[in-house]
Amino acid sequence: MDRSPDAGPDRPDLLGLDPDALSAALRAHFESRGQPEYRARQVARWIYEARAESFDDMTDLPAAERGALAEAFELREPRAESVARSADGTAKHLWRLADGELVESVLIPTPRRLTLCLSSQAGCAMGCTFCATGWTGFGRQLGAGEIVAQYRASQRWAEAHGYGRIGNVVYMGMGEPLANRRAVFASLEVLNRGYGLGARRITVSTVGVVPGILELAARPEQFRLALSLHAPLSELRARLIPLERRYPLPELMEALRRFDQAGGKRITFEYTMIAGVNDDPALIDPLAGLAAEVDAFVNLIPFNPIPWQPDWRPSPAKRLEQFRSGLERRGVSAAVREPRGRDIDAACGQLRANALVELDPSRPRARVAGESSD
Repeated sequence: MDRSPDAGPDRPDLLGLDPDALSAALRAHFESRGQPEYRARQVARWIYEARAESFDDMTDLPAAERGALAEAFELREPRAESVARSADGTAKHLWRLADGELVESVLIPTPRRLTLCLSSQAGCAMGCTFCATGWTGFGRQLGAGEIVAQYRASQRWAEAHGYGRIGNVVYMGMGEPLANRRAVFASLEVLNRGYGLGARRITVSTVGVVPGILELAARPEQFRLALSLHAPLSELRARLIPLERRYPLPELMEALRRFDQAGGKRITFEYTMIAGVNDDPALIDPLAGLAAEVDAFVNLIPFNPIPWQPDWRPSPAKRLEQFRSGLERRGVSAAVREPRGRDIDAACGQLRANALVELDPSRPRARVAGESSD
């Protein structure tokens, strides 16, 4: 059941409406008040171009109309519970939503672009064995407006702190995006059509929700897809990702082929490398075979240690390079992802987990003392 606040019957959150729905709602509102049609365009500009935080900010509207908007609609802005900035420039926000739930987003600067990693759920129910988010459990789905609000608030912060414009958005924060398709797809439309972020600059990540992949493939926009693969063999993958039992690799690969055949929609395989678990060189061939089937790029990611897997360690640099070069020799593009935000608990879910520890000290912290995070 979708418990997202955007679905409430009282005051709709304007941030969760796609541009067409936003225009229709505002036109109907102003028409009922005997106001000219251009008022709707004024509000849309305040939302998309100025990223107004409240109706009071919309200073070219009469005060009475600003008050009426506040009675009819909401602009649900999150509150920054904490902000952590890494020595490498990575900035992680812990946002508190209207009902008290906590979610995370991360700004990742590079010389070429600024990327925002945002969340689609409060917590996660997928139970992947290497991920800090699942440790805190599943809270609820986010509404489309709550997803979009992370982008707006992050962009505001980035501009105020000299980071510039967000050029890429990845749905790789807390939660499984394709388990919250209604809100995620609505937010994709808002970011793409409302805020002008190109579809090819938006990537949706999944651990393998096949119906969601097929729905995304059927969309006309060229949104990109990242699959959390982490093992090229079904039995091994099931040890890491419980969803493998529901959507096994053969079925998942068929969905990826459909996505690839839709054209112009790049696929990336995310492969977290864990020493002695999924980094046997014998796995290079099957990994290359899967990637070649759908022309996927492979991101090799050093494992981030977590407290409930005390014996797991990241693969050594030599093994990461062995995988990268081995894939390249087999015609598959690959790269080793550089860890970012080691000094600020930037791995997904860690800030939220540690905040929950403050509320319930019986929980173990999401980070092992003395160990760094990605």
